[in-house]
Amino acid sequence: MNLRVVVAAHKPYWMPADPVYLPVQVGAAGKESIPGYTRDDSGENISAKNPHYCELTGLYWAWKNLSGDAIGLAHYRRHFARPGHGDKKARVMTGPELEQALNGVQAVLPAPRHYWIETNYSQYAHAHHGVDLDTMRAILSEEWPAYLPAYDRVMKRTWGHRFNMMVMRRETFDAWCRWLFAVLGRLEERLDLTGYSKNDARVFGFVSERLLDVWLETEGVTYREVPVVFLENQHWGKKIAAFLRRKLVGHN
Repeated sequence: MNLRVVVAAHKPYWMPADPVYLPVQVGAAGKESIPGYTRDDSGENISAKNPHYCELTGLYWAWKNLSGDAIGLAHYRRHFARPGHGDKKARVMTGPELEQALNGVQAVLPAPRHYWIETNYSQYAHAHHGVDLDTMRAILSEEWPAYLPAYDRVMKRTWGHRFNMMVMRRETFDAWCRWLFAVLGRLEERLDLTGYSKNDARVFGFVSERLLDVWLETEGVTYREVPVVFLENQHWGKKIAAFLRRKLVGHN
């Protein structure tokens, strides 16, 4: 299988040595090149939208510029990993391991994130702006109504696949990107980002995380879940404090 996995990065960082991985400098437009990285402003691209689309500028670049039987997206700090403990870098899955995980399914996804006491909708509304998801729902209702039942189910759940990470067979990958960038384009036309913080302005990357399960369920895509390894330390104390602050007084 000809498999390529884009590793989205905006700065120099450790990269897996396996040739299946392709380091891509996201948001490269107007910036100096990172040695050894492919720029996401080469070929057909939306690199300049990176402040609002995050790693999706790397996804778009891969869609438009890479060939292969399967395409994936990972992050410089987050990778698909084999189960276990110990050296984090050593746990990053190899190309053959990803191919094996893809055997018999259309996609490989990160194990879901659980919020437990929050729904996908309430967690987003506390962390960002609920109007983003409300507007997205209105767009689906008007233009893609077949996706609305899954959207409503997903918004009420307390778990979901996050990080915009995936490895998909080419036909599935193309279908996902066609739909995703079409609906995000409509959302971009409607949202007024005036007053959004720098973080909240990354709205299209955040919303796309919530759309993946909607698309998977509506299209009946088969997938396998694998763990994700985060290469840096998780500051859970800060995360929990920030969560409680947002829940009590809002995210601003």
